Formats: sequence, structure tokens, C-alpha cells
Amino acid sequence: MPQQTNDTSDDEVQLHFIGNATVLLRYGGLTLLTDPNFLHRGQYAYLGYGLLTRRLTQPALDVHDLPRLDGIVLSHLHGDHWDRRARRHLDHDVPVLTTPHAARRLRTVHGFRRAAGLGTWRGQTLQHGGSQVRVTALPGRHAGDRLLSRLLPPVMGSMLEFGPVGGPVRLRLYVSGDTLLYDGLDEIARRFPRADLAVLHLGGTRLPGGFVVTMDGVQGAELARRLDPRLVMPIHYGDYTVMRSPVEAFLAEARAVGLADRLVHCGHGEHARITTVPGATPTVF
Repeated sequence: MPQQTNDTSDDEVQLHFIGNATVLLRYGGLTLLTDPNFLHRGQYAYLGYGLLTRRLTQPALDVHDLPRLDGIVLSHLHGDHWDRRARRHLDHDVPVLTTPHAARRLRTVHGFRRAAGLGTWRGQTLQHGGSQVRVTALPGRHAGDRLLSRLLPPVMGSMLEFGPVGGPVRLRLYVSGDTLLYDGLDEIARRFPRADLAVLHLGGTRLPGGFVVTMDGVQGAELARRLDPRLVMPIHYGDYTVMRSPVEAFLAEARAVGLADRLVHCGHGEHARITTVPGATPTVF
């Protein structure tokens, strides 16, 4: 069975799905973390305005077991994406690339001095050794209802473009963030044609009153069809009591719209290796 390594080639990225929207990414000597959520099973995440949700799964890694990080990509400031364990125990000097709303709070309230707010279509580059990643903030909409959208924190998707320092982009990875499907996402494909991998936040998160604030299986499959990535990996499902759409719904819908050969079903705690080598298939282990 393939083993995870500390370094990868210029043509591959390794992903470790820790749970919910938390993924550890390695490219060359570069290490990134998305949406750090390390609450344990049975603990509650605070979603604002008195709303709590209970975690149903255990993270595959504890925050204390993380390797040294070159950066964190945070889609938005919600308790199931940046929790109290992350706030207390992550290195406060690590760069955090996120929305302007989240960056202000992380800097002024929580002491993450290198939190940087990215406006939509703006980016920032991180480097380590001979490897770099350009992180560009992309559109996202957490709610379809206009009033509800004012109550939820702003959210961003992100495009991660990996490559050698001073060299061309070798691999593009799209992370949707907690967005619903809407026409504003179509611009992503026009600006970044055919990403190598789309990592989609699903779950069909349902708030009191019946408001759905993340994509369900049908929306996720339709977004994948529109953006036309080379591969698709679902995350953000089944971890909290507010999530009502199981990953099986997405997998079935994706197969129905002709995306069966693009699916990378990396379960909680598993690793995936994505490469740009012609003819190579993704490895899950």
C-alpha cells in the first residue's frame, strides 16, 4: 500500500482528509491546511445567534499532531470551520488566507497576526523551499435567502495553483467553500479552465426554518458538471447534525450526469495522491 511522504514531486499533490472541511495538503516541501476543525465527537460547534450543532465524527488527526504548516486556507469564520481548538492551539504566526471579514477578527481578537483578507479574484503566494502555491479567492454564497445571507459570515472559494518557484503552474486545485450553487460560480471556469481537482463542500446543511446553506448532492454534481474539472472529491458531509445530504446522494448524482470516472472518494482519515502525469489515475490509501 502506498505510504504518505513528506515531500512530493512537482507533478503531484497529496491530500489527507481529516474530516468535515479539513484537508492537509502537501506539494513538494509545502504543507497547507484547509478549514481547521478539530472538535471531537460529541462536542458542539457554535454557528452564531445561539445555534449549536453536535459533531458526529472524530477528526482523523488532533491539532497537536499536525506537521509544520506553511499556511492555512480558511473559507469563512464559522465554528465548524475554525473552532476553539484551532483558535487555542494553532501556531499564531502561520499565514491564514481567508475573507477580509475573517482576517480582521483573527488578527484583532484572536492574535493571528498574519491573517490576510483576500477580496474575490485577489490572490497571495506562499513558498517553501522550491515549491509555491498561489491562492486566489473565488466567489461563494452561503445562503440563497437575502436576509439570511446578512446573518451568515461571508464565504469564499479558493483556487490553489501549485508549481515550482519561478516556474509554471503544474496543478490546480479548486476548493468550493460553503457555497450554494448559483450562476456567479460559472465565472470560475472561464478564468480557470479545467482544474485538476475540485474539492466540494457538500452536506446539504439545513438550519432551523428549513434554510439550506451548503450544496446537497444534486447541487454538487451540477457544479462539477459546470466547472468541468479533471477530478472531483467530495468533503463536508456527515460530520454534524445539521448536515442532511449524505455523500452517497452526491456520488449517485455525479454518476448519473456522467462523472463516474472523475470521482475521488477519499473517506475520513484516508489519503489521496493526485498527479498530472498523463494517463495516471488518482491513488486513495
